[in-house]
Amino acid sequence: MKTIFTGIIQELGIVQNLQVQQDAAKLSVRAKKILADVNLGDSIAVNGVCLTVVDFSRHHFTVDMMPETLRRTNLGQLKPGDPVNLEPALMLGGRLGGHLVSGHIDAVGKITAKYQESNAIIFRIAAPPAVMQYIIPKGSIAVDGISLTVATLEQDTFTVSVIPHTAAQTTLGKRKVNDLVNLENDLIGKYVARLLAGQREAENTGEVTLEMLSNYGFL
Repeated sequence: MKTIFTGIIQELGIVQNLQVQQDAAKLSVRAKKILADVNLGDSIAVNGVCLTVVDFSRHHFTVDMMPETLRRTNLGQLKPGDPVNLEPALMLGGRLGGHLVSGHIDAVGKITAKYQESNAIIFRIAAPPAVMQYIIPKGSIAVDGISLTVATLEQDTFTVSVIPHTAAQTTLGKRKVNDLVNLENDLIGKYVARLLAGQREAENTGEVTLEMLSNYGFL
């Protein structure tokens, strides 16, 4: 079964150590609440990235990061003392407080503006076309693993509005202009887009072929 998260951060952890080994890395994070029922092999989302626990104690856990993880996320920039957003995998029957998040980052975006609007903090984030194509106004997006609602949408940027609680309980309160953030599009939206693309191809060719089904992940 695919690991699923909700984008509701459970704890702010603190980076204890990051050991880069050629193109891979080992990350250790100090935490408390999230370790109450952790086991080896469990999945924990760190800044929105699904990672597997390979070692832990009462005060920390360690995960391995593959080259692909370092290429596609901001985790390789972490330093000891940096805060990170932590969320355990959703348990079957658990409350879905945010939206469905897989922990597989689509791309890294850049904060281009940050300003106050009444009691909210507005972030404008630039993202590549591969991410922007799936974003809709008032839709969901995960930013560093945080489930947020898209406020406005332009050609290559979007904005999110963050309440004081979210700013205080996550890394967003400390984020600055030009910081890089992990982005994951809405999971259901991506599935729908893929299904529709397959349907359009079938309509254009007039038939469903094994090659077409394989290309779109049905086989």
